[in-house]
Amino acid sequence: MSRAAPLWNALTETVESGWCPGLVAGIRIDGETEIFAAGFLDTSASAPMTEDTPFRISSLSKLMGGALALSLVADGTLGLDDDVARWLPALAAPRVLATPDAPLSVTVPARSPITVRHLLTFTAGFGIDFGRTPYAAATRELLWGPNPPGVPPSEYLAQVADLPLAHQPGDRWMYHASADVLSVLLPAAALTPLDRLVGDRLAGPFGLAGTGFPSGKEEFPAVYEATDTGLREAESYRDVFAAPPVFGSLAGGLVSTVPDYMAFLAGLADDTVLPPELRAQMTADQLTSQQRAGMIDMAGPDESWGFMTAVQIGLGAPWSEPGMWGWAGGSGVSAAVYPGGDIGVVFSQRFMGSPNDTFDFFWEPLGSIRNKRRRIGW
Repeated sequence: MSRAAPLWNALTETVESGWCPGLVAGIRIDGETEIFAAGFLDTSASAPMTEDTPFRISSLSKLMGGALALSLVADGTLGLDDDVARWLPALAAPRVLATPDAPLSVTVPARSPITVRHLLTFTAGFGIDFGRTPYAAATRELLWGPNPPGVPPSEYLAQVADLPLAHQPGDRWMYHASADVLSVLLPAAALTPLDRLVGDRLAGPFGLAGTGFPSGKEEFPAVYEATDTGLREAESYRDVFAAPPVFGSLAGGLVSTVPDYMAFLAGLADDTVLPPELRAQMTADQLTSQQRAGMIDMAGPDESWGFMTAVQIGLGAPWSEPGMWGWAGGSGVSAAVYPGGDIGVVFSQRFMGSPNDTFDFFWEPLGSIRNKRRRIGW
């Protein structure tokens, strides 16, 4: 009998409760991997979920983007403290709002250039502003809009560069946009299209046959939003992935499968994707307390940020552990690596953002299994 049977039973109950029509999950405990699929691709129950069902992995793309960037650091193409204007001249000599709530016309010069490190740590000075500032209003459509952006990379970068920074480079964590700018930087630095970089450096070498940018031919599970009357398909989210993207986004534009993402995380944890010192930097807390202030409202006081991944720095939820790293995505996906290399991944099809949209149904029983294993010496 599988040691994960209690977890798989919990996931089956979640699907049967109507929380989502189906899901796929994977775990690695003590080096042993199991994959589980339950339910259907949509509410019509026309086709079952399988282990190899492709999913839009939304913000779990960020971890792959971080690994891709650091592979270019490893071979000397990039340096962590390189000025990104070397490859993206539109970002040279940025202006910064005099105060975060100032009108867009009231700016001062940046004290330092924007660096590769700033992009990886989300401290470049631009990103989603969750407040009601002039900057938030001006960037809502650009930075909160379609994911991935619905304009070509050059146009997206020009729009970002045309705006002042909300904060001085290095001062404060701001979500999301740095990963899209990184998506423009990497192909410019490597002189290679981004989809080929993903294939040559991640998908190909590590056998991730179901990972990349969408082709428009995938049979994705429908993504649903929770309403007072039940689940409603998020049609706009479906339409964004109905054709190859005009913008290949490492912020939220990749597709993958649970076995692929498990293999990717295992390769990171086992130091086969990156040199050990770079993997250690990627998955360690890279923020000062001042920088982290920008993250607390979104993730709470027990999480910080490494290079394109969250890092657990406090106790957090009962099932979490300091030193865990990973993230979640708005399309209903979540993944984390525990200290010691155990892994959990769950891909659902319930769009995050409504009440009860948590993954406790996965992480709590997984945590119990791991605790039981430690008590009886597995």
